[in-house]
Amino acid sequence: MLYEKDGKLYRRWDKEILCIEPYGPNALRVRATHLAGLNDDFSALEPADAGPPPVIQIDGDTASIANGDIRCEVLCTGKLKFYNGRGDLLVQEYDKNRFRKNAPGELDSALEIIPRTFVPHRGTNYFKLQVRFEAQAGERFYGMGQYQQPDLNLKGCVLELAQRNSQVSVPFCISSKGYGFFWNNPAIGHAAFVNNVTMWQAESTRQMDYWITAADTPRELVESYAKVVSRVPMMPDYALGLWQSKLRYRTQQEVLEVAREYRRRGVPLSVIVIDFFHWTAQGDWKFDPECWPNPGEMVRELEEMGVKLMVSVWPTVEEGSENFAFMQEAGLLIRTEAGPRVCIKNRDTYADMTNPDTRAFVWDKLKRNYYDHGIRLFWLDEGEPETTKYEFDNYRYHIGSALEAGPLYPREYTRMVYEGMRAEGKENVITLARCGWPGSQKYGAILWTGDVSSSFDSLRNQLAAALGMGISGMPWWTTDIGGFVEGDVRSDEFKELLVHWFQMGTFCPVLRMHGFRNPIEVTPGGKPYTAGDATGWKYTSGAPNEIWSYGEAVYDICTTFIRLRERIKPYLREQMRAAHERGTPIMRPLFFDYPEDAAAANIEDQYMFGPDVMVAPVMELGVRIRTVYFPEGVWRHIFSGIEYSGPATAECAAPLEEVPVFVKAERAVIFDAGKGA
Repeated sequence: MLYEKDGKLYRRWDKEILCIEPYGPNALRVRATHLAGLNDDFSALEPADAGPPPVIQIDGDTASIANGDIRCEVLCTGKLKFYNGRGDLLVQEYDKNRFRKNAPGELDSALEIIPRTFVPHRGTNYFKLQVRFEAQAGERFYGMGQYQQPDLNLKGCVLELAQRNSQVSVPFCISSKGYGFFWNNPAIGHAAFVNNVTMWQAESTRQMDYWITAADTPRELVESYAKVVSRVPMMPDYALGLWQSKLRYRTQQEVLEVAREYRRRGVPLSVIVIDFFHWTAQGDWKFDPECWPNPGEMVRELEEMGVKLMVSVWPTVEEGSENFAFMQEAGLLIRTEAGPRVCIKNRDTYADMTNPDTRAFVWDKLKRNYYDHGIRLFWLDEGEPETTKYEFDNYRYHIGSALEAGPLYPREYTRMVYEGMRAEGKENVITLARCGWPGSQKYGAILWTGDVSSSFDSLRNQLAAALGMGISGMPWWTTDIGGFVEGDVRSDEFKELLVHWFQMGTFCPVLRMHGFRNPIEVTPGGKPYTAGDATGWKYTSGAPNEIWSYGEAVYDICTTFIRLRERIKPYLREQMRAAHERGTPIMRPLFFDYPEDAAAANIEDQYMFGPDVMVAPVMELGVRIRTVYFPEGVWRHIFSGIEYSGPATAECAAPLEEVPVFVKAERAVIFDAGKGA
């Protein structure tokens, strides 16, 4: 049975209710369920602007719905086929079933595979859901958040839909066939972009829910998606410079001395970060007074130097915390289906950030113990959350099972700080977050790639992660320059890696030094700690990680690029404005700006930094010359001034102290501001 209601097309067939509705220009939202009705419980879609009414046609047991430049046909079998405004087939469901009455051109099959498969978890209202689409020869997919792999084109990949340390699941992708697809479902699952089928799977859900749009260019697809899931605030100017961090500054005096040294050397510093275990206990959310005796005075001195202070916050709550007993009694902690709630190793668990009461309780602690001292920047670590071995089927939140809604946790974590600070009158809130979900961007989340290793392979993965995140509607992105673990300050190989990472970091939305460097220091001077020590002395700290920590040669290169970053701030502000107003990614693949260039579609080791700057990072040890592809136009090397005309490929010098960066010749003024300073 097919019918129209409230501008939506419905199909009822036995157990299934299918609904297709216009949702923003040139886009459709598609939902289906085997329950009594549909819901919006976990949707990441914002209310869509009402446009012209859709064109709905029903002809017996077939129908179609058109909204601008996208049209969906519903066959008599229930199979869906999507077309653009020119009538080109974009994508169709994978339907291998015998029932083909009145479906001309559809092949009969004995496989008995239907496109939308709901397998009930018996005795519940939940299903394992699989939705299949026909694979298309030559199709390329981009986006999906960040995964620790070098592949920008995801064709051939199977991706876990789950949050992990260094993995951010954002299930939106664009296709080279001219459509964008958002899996609007926060269930744990998988997406497969393989040669014989494209498949989306949710382990436990009540309904199918996805959004699809059609457009001629990647830019239009990404910006259309950003409009329906929301865009970032405007990045404040103070965040555009260097962020200094390490694991970990132990004391107030240490933080101040580092900032003073930057000032003494005349090197601009924007933000300095206090990492974990500056607290009395996990879940107290306050400074240990022995190591941090006067936070307000620390903030004031840093502000006088033009430096903002960021403080790491964890959602972990240990049994020894002054808040554990109350939070357990009040239902503010996550729960397990079986086994102990508390991690045996560290005797801690997690605050349930999906519970609005938890968010209010924790924000009150943050306000009293940080915000009221003048701290306006929070680093929201452990936001997956990083539960033991990621046993998703064993954790439950206020909003439901982790299998059904676990990937929402990091968004709600960021929401806590955003809403708390907005209530205090703070504009343009930003946070540093290790994980996210569609909607995190509207809460000011700067996503970073987590605890990645210090290696050239890892550096290569971060480029793919950055470009994937930008395509996925997350334009604010950063990484630990040099990687987080395994870097040794005494190693020449690591110093070269750090230099190349820093050079790429200069052309990222946020330039941020961080890492847990070797040799590791147990306590200052190697003194064993005792049970009575402040927490600041109980936990290990890495070797120094300031730009002068790696010798004069590295220092000189880093300062050159810091000053370069300062020069391009006006241009960077332009890109931040585009991200805020339209959702445009700041780092993006070449094909984003050159969609008609077939060669650009195959370039995965270069990127555009806004529309006028192209970066070809060095991501291999010892490389001093690298191949660069130039799209149409005249491109000027920012260091040598040599110009290259595209489309063409050339071998370009890449000495350690430089990196191949090119600006459109007519926009060379981008790099002229303050030149020679």
